Amino acid sequence: MRLGCIADDFTGATDLAGLLRRSGANVRLHLGHPSTDADGSADIEIIALKCRTEPVIVAVSACEKAAQWLMEHGAEKLYWKYCSTFDSTCLGNIGPVAEALIELTGQKQAVYCPAFPENGRSVFMGHLFVGNELLSESSLKDHPLTPMTDSNLVRVLEPQVQGSVGLWSRIDQQTAKPFPTTTHVIADAVEFSDLEHLIKQIPDSVLLTGGSALAMPIPDSMGLSKSRKAPNPITRSRAIILSGSCSEMTRKQVNEWTSKYPSYKLNPLELDPQALTQCLTWFANQGQSTCLIYATDNPESVKTSQKVLGVTEAGERIEAAMGFVAQTAYAHGVRQFVVAGGETSGAVTQALGIKEVVVGDEICPGVPWVYGGPSDDPIALALKSGNFGSNKFFTDALEVLLQS
Repeated sequence: MRLGCIADDFTGATDLAGLLRRSGANVRLHLGHPSTDADGSADIEIIALKCRTEPVIVAVSACEKAAQWLMEHGAEKLYWKYCSTFDSTCLGNIGPVAEALIELTGQKQAVYCPAFPENGRSVFMGHLFVGNELLSESSLKDHPLTPMTDSNLVRVLEPQVQGSVGLWSRIDQQTAKPFPTTTHVIADAVEFSDLEHLIKQIPDSVLLTGGSALAMPIPDSMGLSKSRKAPNPITRSRAIILSGSCSEMTRKQVNEWTSKYPSYKLNPLELDPQALTQCLTWFANQGQSTCLIYATDNPESVKTSQKVLGVTEAGERIEAAMGFVAQTAYAHGVRQFVVAGGETSGAVTQALGIKEVVVGDEICPGVPWVYGGPSDDPIALALKSGNFGSNKFFTDALEVLLQS
């Protein structure tokens, strides 16, 4: 292993794995802390955690444990990956984890760049844009768990960290001004060439953190050898789509599917055993048809559920339900799972007992198919971050798998 990565949720980890796989490097993705030693066959090892919204002390501890495993197994460089929309609470966990990793690795500073130009995320003068909108004016301002109401990443990061926070603007980079001396540095990037420039110019004493796109130039910078593309495992053909994300794009994807194909909606306010039994009975009656089971809803309905149940309880109800549905679907022969939402992806993979996956073909930028489970009966998973993909993502995903 040459590069070790830690991701704060499962969809973000598969996003990272898919982009790094483009380099030709051999990439292995662990869903949760690895329970075995690295076998040395992978150039890059990624550990996916479910810590984006955990209490700071829990998130820091989990990331330190992951970093120690990676370093003990030969990682020359660490990368801390979070969402390209800098999803975070006012207390963390982006900054506190970075500070813990700085101390663990002996590095002096950390750079932060969530830009992902290919997916319309850019940072300019320290402000994060989603397409042509400031982050705070996009649909992310209504995120049910991490509402992003400030686009100024310096301001967002400052309350999370002990050290000083500064900006390395695009103008400073282009005029070759020295790397800032602050402990924490927000870096501008608008185009992919900016990310390549950053990786070339950032000193080795600086911890690299960001969205998945900043990591893309790293394999070439480390001289990782190209490898022949391995064939994708062949899975049983029955599929299911599970969606817990309430992002604007996922809502469009759900609407696109429900207008044509079988679907069943779960309401967290009504998710008792009887309601779940009714859902599973409906699923069993669909035969071999691919269907969607979803809790995706508009921001107003989400807020209503959270007001009644509390934010944590509302989310946990959906996650538990989706995990149980996934187990039932598996028992009915489903081996292809399309999952929308980071928390939902974590619940589904954990329910299926998936600990490690190999990375396959990309469906769209940042979303590959991954394969886990027994080698003689593999499971295919498309774990999608809420805002990724086109309106037809669900059908696109199944078509890519059919053609691979």
